Amino acid sequence: MATFPAAQALPFRDAWAGARRVPTAVILSFAVVFIVVAWSLLPDLFTHHDAYVGDTSQKLLPPSARYWFGTDHLGRDLFTRVVHGTWASVTSAAMAVAVGLVAGGLMGLLAGFLGGWTDTVVARLVDVLLAIPNFLLAVVIVSSFGFETTNIAIATGVSSVAAFARLMRSEVLRTSTSVFVEASGLLGGSRWHILLRHVLPNSSRSVLALAVLQFGTSILIIAGLAFLGYGDPPPAADWGLLVASGKDYPSSPWLVFAPAGVIVVTVLAINRISRWIRHAH
Repeated sequence: MATFPAAQALPFRDAWAGARRVPTAVILSFAVVFIVVAWSLLPDLFTHHDAYVGDTSQKLLPPSARYWFGTDHLGRDLFTRVVHGTWASVTSAAMAVAVGLVAGGLMGLLAGFLGGWTDTVVARLVDVLLAIPNFLLAVVIVSSFGFETTNIAIATGVSSVAAFARLMRSEVLRTSTSVFVEASGLLGGSRWHILLRHVLPNSSRSVLALAVLQFGTSILIIAGLAFLGYGDPPPAADWGLLVASGKDYPSSPWLVFAPAGVIVVTVLAINRISRWIRHAH
């Protein structure tokens, strides 16, 4: 009777021990990502200023208790504009990751599992995509289809297809030679059963870490495109556009440092989470 409560408490002790093993840097990174996601979903919860209409009598004010990031040349609160610009940056990056993950993951899965001419065709396509720098490919696609948020997300996602395809293919090849996969085939499992039941779940762990990493990379690419004028026009509050607008006022460096700092901190936090996921598996 005395051993039952102790045995029942084991899962809770294991969970607590697992939580204590999470590095402090990872916890802080999750906190940063949580705040950024909250900004994108509930921007009015964090600021009461108008993101698009300002008071010209309050223009170019330095950071203060009232204006945390200062104000821009039109007297608009920069913190408010950063918060409201989070939605476009985060959703565009999420769409880009979805495009790259679905298209690239499917290509790599079929290439690694089917082999033959499928593998050859996918390998040549991946070689072509890898030969073109990601940012340059995104610029070409956006220039061809128009400067819209959706096109930017698609362009960024297409530029990441090769990375997902190559990683998924290597994981599928590694998993296909496992003992449990061979045993499933000997027991009469069909190829599609083996693919969906064994190969895909065991090949997706490393791809998850890449997806998180690519999310941060997509934020950088999208911000770079907006900085060059390939995103939504003013008065949009995209992070890259805020940096581009701030560079015209060298006497007010906070116009550049604040949005750029948010970009850097967000991307570093996402990269740290990606490394933790990769090592955890």
